[in-house]
Amino acid sequence: MNGAGVYKLFLTLRYLRKRRIAYFAMAAVTLCVAMVLIVLSVMGGWLEMVKRQARGLLGDIIVDNRDYKGFPLYQEFIDEISTWPEIAKATPVIYTWGLFNFRQTGQTGTVRVVGLRLNDAYEVNAFKSSLFYEKYYPGTTHLGEQRQPVHGIDLTASPRIVRDQDGYELSIHPPLLPEPYQQALRQAGRQQPGGVLADPDSVPSPLNQELERYGLPPVPGWYAMNPEGTEPAMIGDAWPGLILGRDIVAKRESDGRYDRYYPRGTLVTVTLWATTAWGQVDPIPIKQPFRYVDDSRTGIYEIDSQHVYCDFELLQKLLQMGLAERVDEQGQAVGIAPARCSQIQIKIAAGADPDALCERLEQLYWSYLDDPRFALDLTERQLIARIDAMTWQQSQAHIIAPVEKERILVTILFFIISLVAVVLILCILYMIVLQKTRDIGIIKAIGGSSTGVASVFVLYGAAVGITGSLLGAVLGVLFVTYINEIQDFLIQLNPAWRVWDLQVYSFDRIPNEVNPLDAIVVVLVAIVASTFGSVAAAWRAGTMHPVEAIRHE
Repeated sequence: MNGAGVYKLFLTLRYLRKRRIAYFAMAAVTLCVAMVLIVLSVMGGWLEMVKRQARGLLGDIIVDNRDYKGFPLYQEFIDEISTWPEIAKATPVIYTWGLFNFRQTGQTGTVRVVGLRLNDAYEVNAFKSSLFYEKYYPGTTHLGEQRQPVHGIDLTASPRIVRDQDGYELSIHPPLLPEPYQQALRQAGRQQPGGVLADPDSVPSPLNQELERYGLPPVPGWYAMNPEGTEPAMIGDAWPGLILGRDIVAKRESDGRYDRYYPRGTLVTVTLWATTAWGQVDPIPIKQPFRYVDDSRTGIYEIDSQHVYCDFELLQKLLQMGLAERVDEQGQAVGIAPARCSQIQIKIAAGADPDALCERLEQLYWSYLDDPRFALDLTERQLIARIDAMTWQQSQAHIIAPVEKERILVTILFFIISLVAVVLILCILYMIVLQKTRDIGIIKAIGGSSTGVASVFVLYGAAVGITGSLLGAVLGVLFVTYINEIQDFLIQLNPAWRVWDLQVYSFDRIPNEVNPLDAIVVVLVAIVASTFGSVAAAWRAGTMHPVEAIRHE
């Protein structure tokens, strides 16, 4: 290293260590970097959660014509594309609107009714993972006709001796569910350490409150007690099963747990209105009783508070969207109208190009318009002509795009706020230049160039930026990593300090992962901004006249 380089490095390190006022500039850079990194990480994690939840509701590709009446030839289409190696699974779906009513409480509301083939939906998307009772009682959630399962007691088993709150011994028979629910619970329990399934997501049911009181293992979910005897049983008339969005049948507490309103198997009635392919709505409502068999939590409140799910074939029949006789204007039968659905969800094979597949799928469906196998009338041809094939990102753009824009906007705002660090560095370095005017004059008098003197302060600004940004990155990563533990600590000090209220946000935890690329970009931008903030001070130092600088008092 030559002499010029030595004095530049010497002065830079000396000012960095001795001029304590520079610590304020480093602190500003540290806080700004940490703040921007925290915002990017939390907002970015939130965006990824929204994308993951949105994708879990659908397949990789969705075929839809955005028409309440639906479209025909869905099964012929599914049968044909199922032979393609790029297609892993496809299933039809029906969407409509209705009114639900719980006879037990009189609760009513408007819902979007979704008809699906449950087992096919399990293969196409992540719907199964959203179900509560299916998790604890695998294989018991189905949409076929069923009665209400109710609790009883196992009189054949030896009673458990427990102590109440006063220390008295009590003999209690454990609760028992009817089959296949009890066996499913045992099987699920054996998959857990200790053989007991805990349910941290729910407020204890009345039965579980009693079991907890006596130190007995809980029964996940809420089942009513048998009103007709002591043994477990299936009671009531058999009705089709209905899966409800969790926010319809439960209230979310601030700690994230759900307090359910109804036991499993409760009777609920859904009122629907049929619509023909020509758009005529039948004014006579269709009232269909169901059994509440499970609840679904996708993590998106707009869905969990408005959607219910029933069997595809049943909903198709109720809405008169199945095979039907086609009649002319004189009321004469002129053939059979094909069955209709509202949407087709498709899971593609690994490595397949979704965009190319969308175009190919559209072309295939449109080719049915001129296919001699299908005698389509004008209305049916119009329904098919409006069909689009979309990727899951395109279909959920109305959910994802606002979150992306919000993330960009908040990041820009925090970057603007971070400019205060640049201004602070400029002011501090300018003050140092004024304080070190005589030193600058001496350096120039002994041969130091204007460029060399200016570069000292540019290096000084860069050193402040490097030190501050690295400290800020470490602080930001630590804060994001332990952000949930920090919130838990604050809640212990004062419950009112809860920032991530689970009654408001769908996700159970604050996103706590840092994207390495985001961290690198923030650090580099901070270093460049700090260096840029030193330019004015460096220019002032470089343009000083040595004689005037030495004479400076």
